[in-house]
Amino acid sequence: MNLDRRDFYVWMDKIQDRFDLLDEKIERLQRQKKVIAGEELLDNQDVLTILKISSRTLQRYRSSGKLPYYMISGKIYYRLSDVNHFIRALFKHPVQP
Repeated sequence: MNLDRRDFYVWMDKIQDRFDLLDEKIERLQRQKKVIAGEELLDNQDVLTILKISSRTLQRYRSSGKLPYYMISGKIYYRLSDVNHFIRALFKHPVQP
């Protein structure tokens, strides 16, 4: 089967459209939030970004019990409500230098 140049470009456009659709689906899946029992879950990277702290500081908050966490299949998650409560508690009792 021989394709002329115009047919080739038509087919390539169709293939590119399919890749674009797949790309959109992948992006949508990545944007979906992890939710358990109606509660949004955050992973370590999410919490580090929200609180603007180091991973060692986050580990210290976990170890001291200041920030509750959950281990699911070997991965650590935090409930969004727990993170918000932790932030509000810091505003009520600021850390003294």
